Parts: sequence; C-alpha cells; structure tokens
Amino acid sequence: MAEKLRLGLIGASVRGTWSSRSHLPALQASADVELTAVCTTRADSAEAARQAYGARLAFDDWRKMVASPEIDAVAVVVRVPSHYEPAKAALEAGKHVYCEWPLGQTTAEAEELAALAKAKGLATAVGLQARVNPAVMYMREQVAAGSIGEIMAVHVSMIRDGVLTRPSHRTWQRDAALGANTLTIANGHTIDAMRFVAGDFTRLSAVVATQAKQWLDTGSNSWLDVTAPDNVLVSGWLKNGAVASSHVGAVPFAGSGYRMEIYGREGTLVASGADSPQLSEVVLHGAKRDGALVPMPVPERFTVASAGTPSGEAFNVGQMYARFAGAIRAGDSGLPDFATAVELHHLVDAIQRASETGQEVNFG
Repeated sequence: MAEKLRLGLIGASVRGTWSSRSHLPALQASADVELTAVCTTRADSAEAARQAYGARLAFDDWRKMVASPEIDAVAVVVRVPSHYEPAKAALEAGKHVYCEWPLGQTTAEAEELAALAKAKGLATAVGLQARVNPAVMYMREQVAAGSIGEIMAVHVSMIRDGVLTRPSHRTWQRDAALGANTLTIANGHTIDAMRFVAGDFTRLSAVVATQAKQWLDTGSNSWLDVTAPDNVLVSGWLKNGAVASSHVGAVPFAGSGYRMEIYGREGTLVASGADSPQLSEVVLHGAKRDGALVPMPVPERFTVASAGTPSGEAFNVGQMYARFAGAIRAGDSGLPDFATAVELHHLVDAIQRASETGQEVNFG
C-alpha cells in the first residue's frame, strides 16, 4: 500500500449531498488518506468532482473504479438501496471498504457483506460516526472507569423538526421499504451511541410510528403519501441491569435536538447537542452525587482527525477516516466495522418486531 491510503469515493457530488458536506471536505484535510478517485453516475459530474476536490481519476461507472489498481480502498456514500452492490464488488476486488450506515437495505445484505469482508481479511468501516465523536468517546471512558458508579438509568432523546416537508431529491425516503428513515438512520445512530456508551439491551419494548402520513414535496408543491416511520420510542433493560428509554423523532417545528443522560449510583453524565451526535458537536456535563452539573472539557487525545478538518458534519467523518487508515495499517480495534453494523441491524429489527407485535422482545 502507498504511504497514504489511496481512496476511491462513490457518490462524489460537488454540492448538496452528504458526501459534499462531510466526506469530501474531511478527505481534503486528511493526512492519512488521499482522494485518488471519484465516481458519480455521469462523466461530466465526475470530472467536475475530480477538479473540485483534486482527485487524480474520475469514473462514471463504479465497477471500473473498484477494479482499478490505483486505489486501495473504496468509500460508498450513496443512497441506502445502492450500498450493497458496490460494497460487495469492492470487497471481491480486494479493496478495503468504508460504507455509510445503514450498511444494507436489509439485515441479510449487511450479514453477507460482513461475512465476505471477514473471509477476504479486509478492513471495513461503517459510518456510525457518533462512536468517534470525542465527547461520546470521553463519556464512554468515564462510564467504563466507574466515575459515576453503577449505572441505574439511561435516557436518550433526539428530536428533529421538519417532518412535514422534503425537498424533491429526498422524497424517495418516504418509502419504508427502502431502508432510509427515522427508524434506521436517526434512531440507528442515536441508539448506537447509547449502546456504545452504556451497554446493549437485553430486552425491550417499542413503538415505531408514522405520525406524518404525507410530506409536501417542496420542489413540486405536491403532497406525497408516506410509509416511513418518523417517531421511535424504545424502553427496556440493559445487560448491566440499568433501565433505558429512548425517543427519536421528527416533528413539525422546534425540535429539541440531542440529549443522552446517564444516571449512576455516584453521579450523572449528560451529553447534548443541536443535532444527532454523528453530525454535530456534543458537549458533556457531569455531576458527582448531589452536586450540580458542570461542564466537562473533552481531552485532546480523543481527537484523531487531521489538523484542518472542518467542524460540523465533516469532523466526525474525518475521525472515521483516521481510524480507517489505522485499521488498515495496524488493525485499529476502535473502529465501527461491518460486524458492528450487523449488530445494529439486528437491534433495529428487534425494535421493529417489538412494535409490530406489541410484545417485549429479548435481544442479544
């Protein structure tokens, strides 16, 4: 492998997409990863991305890109239904793969990709960026060190506004079967951060609801029927004996943002932010016994992204790329990989099953 990891990115739009707001700025700042190749669905847009982001190669066919000997790894940053085929082809071509979350449109797809990566002995990363948010990592360390004692209760909420409208390029998400909705994405990221810090569920009950049955397409000014869930409520028991609850929802107006509260026998930890922890800065507060909550500055050692990585959506992606390069070079065990993704797919399935049956579901 070359000194820098040579990466090809599928889904390299110049503007208005997740990759243009996060992956591409993070890669431009990276000291560990070279953006060697970009791929879109059209030759002109691929060339525009190549010029805009300084890549050496441009492709309008991901099949040709993943076969290129000029790259060591592939990033799959496209719509969820389009994750499986390029990720599988890249693994079969012997490339390491970073794929956004959800890994597959279904759990079966995720399981197949994880098994293939393991059989090939390749490094993988899944875009569960909350796990590399410095404040979330510090919170996990504090819990593991016993700073607040035995965990007794955990509560998480992430409420985002704007549920009644969508721009035209995002209205495809209204179909629950396509796997890109509040249950899988916002809830997936939020509840994964909780289990990363406080431990996994052992049994749970859930409500998965579609409260907004129609969206206004702001491009066409037309109303569209919706089956995708927009509110997910989960409660249950963690393996460590704590009780836990979570509400992740999309509401019409004035969403309250993100908050994770962990209550221990010796104190309390609270993480909060304006949006999901994988997307935005999180601040941490703590209290010992009956003391007041006070700010807890996050040590610099939790920042591994290259200097110059932009704040906001690009920052945690930069953290992921630094870990991804480390996993390839030295087997960095702190990276959320395809096996991590399969675990979360199964948890999301359990939440859906608990809601559909109205019964408590055992997990893990």
